[in-house]
Amino acid sequence: MKVVCLDMEGVLTPEIWIHVARRTQIQELNLTTRDVKDYRELMERRIVICHKHGVTLEKIQGYISELEVFPGAREFLDWIRERYQLVILSDTFYEFAGHFMRLLGRPTLLAHNISFNAETEKLEFFLRQENAKAKAVQALRSLNLRVLAAGDSYNDIHMLKEAHTASFFRAPANIREQFPEYGNLQEYSELQDFIAQNL
Repeated sequence: MKVVCLDMEGVLTPEIWIHVARRTQIQELNLTTRDVKDYRELMERRIVICHKHGVTLEKIQGYISELEVFPGAREFLDWIRERYQLVILSDTFYEFAGHFMRLLGRPTLLAHNISFNAETEKLEFFLRQENAKAKAVQALRSLNLRVLAAGDSYNDIHMLKEAHTASFFRAPANIREQFPEYGNLQEYSELQDFIAQNL
């Protein structure tokens, strides 16, 4: 059996925190996993910033509801689901991703959890496990599945390394230059061809 593992933000949907930064006018929230390699460090920084500016989970969810998935993303996922198994591996949170999952036809998502503590007035995040994307691919491979992966950020590198075959999708230049072995596809039609040829 064959399975496609995709990152969510930057591949299928806009970057959530960039939109939050735009809506709140908090420039420090523009940093993403394309800029910071350590995801826990990045999230801890975001928690402090959100607390300082009074940004709650409810506010973030409202901003996310304003966004659409990328043009062609739903059709691309439908194409995959007709032919292979599909898993979205993301370092987002289930509490953030519900809006996008509805627009994408409810694909399987492995993510983390986040909540808002009313007493401390702080966001609190809970990682499902460290290096969760790579470990998910390892687990799928242990089930004798052939895995193809695609992502665009530093936190996708270990996932790409663990897959049988992998590619960047719309990754920024700084990441592409460090890991040229993964190429960099730009259109869903190109990724579709890559999947068809390599799974």
